[in-house]
Amino acid sequence: MPSDRLKIVWIYPDLLSTYGDQGNTIVLERRAALRGVPTETVHLRSDEPVPPDGDLYLLGGGEDRPQILAAQRLRADGGLAEAARRNAVIFAVCAGYQILGHEFGGEEGQPLPGLGLLDIRSGRGQQRAVGEVVGDVAAELNVPRITGFENHQGVTTIGPNARPLAKVVAGVGNGDGQGFEGAYAGHTLGTYMHGPALVRNPGLADLLLTWAVGMELPQLPPSWSERLREERLNAALAPR
Repeated sequence: MPSDRLKIVWIYPDLLSTYGDQGNTIVLERRAALRGVPTETVHLRSDEPVPPDGDLYLLGGGEDRPQILAAQRLRADGGLAEAARRNAVIFAVCAGYQILGHEFGGEEGQPLPGLGLLDIRSGRGQQRAVGEVVGDVAAELNVPRITGFENHQGVTTIGPNARPLAKVVAGVGNGDGQGFEGAYAGHTLGTYMHGPALVRNPGLADLLLTWAVGMELPQLPPSWSERLREERLNAALAPR
């Protein structure tokens, strides 16, 4: 964070903003403010250039056609790739997660080029994953068990230059046969979890903020976010 404000860029809300994913920006703003970190949030429409000087970039979910259009425009623009090269934080959900990879499945399942910012490949599976997903996060990230809502037909495999975000406890996640959910490399992280994911998982939100400001942040007292997380975990893991 080279300036006195944390610059958050919400990419293409006119194309990628399903299931309330914009809530991810709100919780980041709030948890930063509670620690005295001022923020500036840019809501970037798909006809606008991606500013390469952001600190934290967010992509949400979307249907097939908007996902394809978003990928095409981001590839042509190049701003997000430039931000990734300077190690800005990128957090992507569902369709946005797939776009970050080398390829994803189009409307007929055909492979289409992604941005190549995360070493993953996505295609279309036989069955749709709908419902709650719970995962135990990679130990090195120091984030407690995560919970979210998934609604996708994607199958995502992780290459050697990325690592799984979490191991699935309940739900489908990547659908890769390995039981993984999401992936990350450096400061780029993707997941299939809606919810919104950062509202449900304040620990994950704080991880992104820590990466973005480049220093450890003080802990916050428990709030409704922690209560929501516990409520959803209990509901997802309750005996059927």
